[in-house]
Amino acid sequence: MDAVNDLLILIDSYLGSAVWFPFLLISVGVFFTLYLGFPQIRYFKHAVGVTTGHFDKAGAKGDTSHFQALATALSGTVGTGNIGGVALALHLGGPAALFWMWVTAFFGMTSKFVEVTLSHKYREQTADGTMAGGPMYYMEKGMNAKWLAVIFAMATVLSSFGTGSLPQINSIAAGLKSTFNVEPIVTGAVMAILLALVIIGGIKRIARVAAAIVPTMALFYVIGAFAVIIPNIANIGPSFAAIFSDAFTGSAASGGFLGATFAYVFDRGVNRGLYSNEAGQGSAPIAHASARTDQPADEGMVSILEPFIDTIVICTITGLVILSSGVWKEKFDNDFQRADMRFVQGVYSEQEPEDVATMFALLNGDETSAELYTGEILVRQGRATNNDDFTLMASRSFAEDFQFEREGIAFDGVLKVSQGRLDDVLVSVSGRSLIHSVPLTTKAFQKGLLGEYGQYVVSIGLMLFAFSTAIAWSYYGDRAMTYLLGPKSVLPYRLVYVAGFFYAAFADTTIVWNLALITIVLMTAPNLFGLLYMHKEMKQTVNEYWEKTEHGKHRA
Repeated sequence: MDAVNDLLILIDSYLGSAVWFPFLLISVGVFFTLYLGFPQIRYFKHAVGVTTGHFDKAGAKGDTSHFQALATALSGTVGTGNIGGVALALHLGGPAALFWMWVTAFFGMTSKFVEVTLSHKYREQTADGTMAGGPMYYMEKGMNAKWLAVIFAMATVLSSFGTGSLPQINSIAAGLKSTFNVEPIVTGAVMAILLALVIIGGIKRIARVAAAIVPTMALFYVIGAFAVIIPNIANIGPSFAAIFSDAFTGSAASGGFLGATFAYVFDRGVNRGLYSNEAGQGSAPIAHASARTDQPADEGMVSILEPFIDTIVICTITGLVILSSGVWKEKFDNDFQRADMRFVQGVYSEQEPEDVATMFALLNGDETSAELYTGEILVRQGRATNNDDFTLMASRSFAEDFQFEREGIAFDGVLKVSQGRLDDVLVSVSGRSLIHSVPLTTKAFQKGLLGEYGQYVVSIGLMLFAFSTAIAWSYYGDRAMTYLLGPKSVLPYRLVYVAGFFYAAFADTTIVWNLALITIVLMTAPNLFGLLYMHKEMKQTVNEYWEKTEHGKHRA
C-alpha cells in the first residue's frame, strides 16, 4: 500500500498539488467574476427566487424542479468534504486554510453559474425521455471538440469513484467504527445495499431522496455545531484573527501543530475548497440538466447558491467548531496510519525550536532538511529500545508514547525501516499525535454542550452527508457512461459502483483521499479550459436572459 500511496502522491504533485492547478481554478473564477460583473453578488437574491419556483413556467422540459436539482447537486457536494475535508485542510494548513477555502467558494459561485448555464443550454433528451446534460455536451456541440468531451466523460466516471464513492463510505465506516464500534465491513455491506436500492430508480428517485435528506441533515448538523461554538464563543474572535492574519504568510506553529508555509496553505485550502463545493469541476451541471426550465441561465442562477451553502456556510461552521475547540493542535491517542508516518534519522525534540524548524521544513516539502531513517528498530514488549537512532513523526507532529503491535499483540523483535517507512506491513503503530479528517471533527464536537454525545452528531451527520453524495455521484457517472457507451452501459456501471462503494469501507483512508485529489483534476482542467473558450457565448446567453425574456424586469 505504501508503494501505491507514493505513486498517487507523485501523480498529484504534477496535478492537484502543482502550482498551475489552484492558479487555474482561481483565475477562471476571477476572470468570469470580472467579465460578468460579479454575478454571485448581483444575482444572489434572484437566484433564491428562481429556486423557490417564483419564475416557473408550465410546460417546460425536465425531470425535476429547481429545488430538487439544487438538492441533488448539493447532495453531491455536501459530504465528507464538509466534515472530514475541512478537518484535513486545517490539519495540513492551519487556520489560514479556511480563508483560501472561502476564496475558492466566492469565485466558485461564478464558475458554477457559468458551467451550469452552458451545460444546460446544450442538454439533450434521451430515448427514454429523460434529460442528459453536462460539460461533455457543450464541449461537443458548442466547441465542436468531441475528443475533449470524451476525455471529460471518462474522467467523470473515474471521479465518481474517487470523489463520490470511495471517500464517502470510507469516512462513514471510520465514523461508525469510532463512535458505535461497528465493523467497517458491516457498514459497507448495509450501506451498499441501500445505495443500490436508491440509484436503481434513476434521477427522479435520487432527486426525491436528496430533497428530503439535504435540508434535514444540514439543520441537524448546524444545531450540533452551535452546541460547540456557543460555549467556546470566546475563542471565535481569535480564530478569525488567525484565519486572516496567516492567510498570506502561512500558519504559525501552535501546540502540536508545527506550522505550514504560505504555498502549502494556499494549495491545501484551494484543493479542499474545490473538493467541498466542486465549482469548476463540471459535476453539478449534470444534475442541473434535469431541471424543468427552458432558460439555461435560470438554472445557472440556482447553482450560484451551491458554493455559498456548501463552503461559506457549512464548511465555515465546521471550521469554527474545530478552531474554537482547540483540538486541531492537540495530540490524542490513536492508531497511526502507515501513510502518515515518517521515521527520521536522529533525535529531534518538540521542545527545541531548531528541531521544530527542521521538521517544519521537512513536512513542507524540503526533503534535504533532514535524513529519513533507514535501519532497524529494536522492539521489546511493543516498545522501541533504540530511540536514540530515530524520531517518529506521525500526522505532521512529533509522535509520543508509541508502541508496536502485530495482530493485536505487543511486538517483540527487530523491525526494518527503509527511507522512513516500516517494511513490515503487518505491524501496526499506535500512540499520541495530531489527528485529522473525521476523527478530528469528532473530537471537536465533544468539546461543547453535548459532551461525549457530540460524536453522535458527527457520525449521523456524516452518514447522511456522505450517503447522499454517493447517490448523486452515481448519477453523474451513469450520465457519463450514457454519453460514452449508451444506455446499456449504465447497469454494469452501477454494479461496479456499488461494489467499489462496499470495498472502500475498509480501505486505507489516506490512499482514498489521495486518489480523490487526482480524479478531481482530471475532470476540472478540461472543464475550465472549455469554459474559457465559451466565454463570449456565456455573456451573450446571460444578456439575452435579461433583455429578451420576462425575467428582465426582475433584474438585480
